[in-house]
Amino acid sequence: MTQSNSILRIDASARKSGSSSRRLTDSVIEKLAPETVTIRDLTDGVSFVTEDWVNANFTDEADRTHAQKAELAYSDALVEELVAADTLVIGTPIYNFGVPAALKAWIDMIARARKTFHYTANGPEGLLTGKKAYVLVASGGTEMGSAIDFASGYLRHVLGFVGITDVTFIAADQQMVKGDAALDTAMDQVSTL
Repeated sequence: MTQSNSILRIDASARKSGSSSRRLTDSVIEKLAPETVTIRDLTDGVSFVTEDWVNANFTDEADRTHAQKAELAYSDALVEELVAADTLVIGTPIYNFGVPAALKAWIDMIARARKTFHYTANGPEGLLTGKKAYVLVASGGTEMGSAIDFASGYLRHVLGFVGITDVTFIAADQQMVKGDAALDTAMDQVSTL
């Protein structure tokens, strides 16, 4: 494993204590031993895309009004955090077979044409190449990679869409079925990074 100088940590679990995804995320960051960690806890609140946001986003940057710039300021800050990081570490539960709404809202804020991807004659191309991502997933009943797991495939696709194709998933899945063994197995995987 190569050492990361800077990590952007994204926490999506509604649980601040007793969260398996947060525990896994802590362990990955400890293992990577970065120089800096920027923490974005999505339970602190995430803006949603609005009509004003869409209009501002699709207005040429040079032509944006002060109000449009203000509308995009939060999204711009999230993009800057992501661009500045060498490594992205996302800790997320699976809620109702998919990612939590807060994580989807964060993705909507960072998937920005001309900032994190652009369109070419051959289709979209991600602009955030050269980054590594770790995605730590916890679930009660959903088996990672199963037909009812709509989280991991989505996350792999959207990360690739913005150019992050080196993605490692570690899951403490089916904890209601496997009990403590699910988290123990995931922690063992972290220890081998």
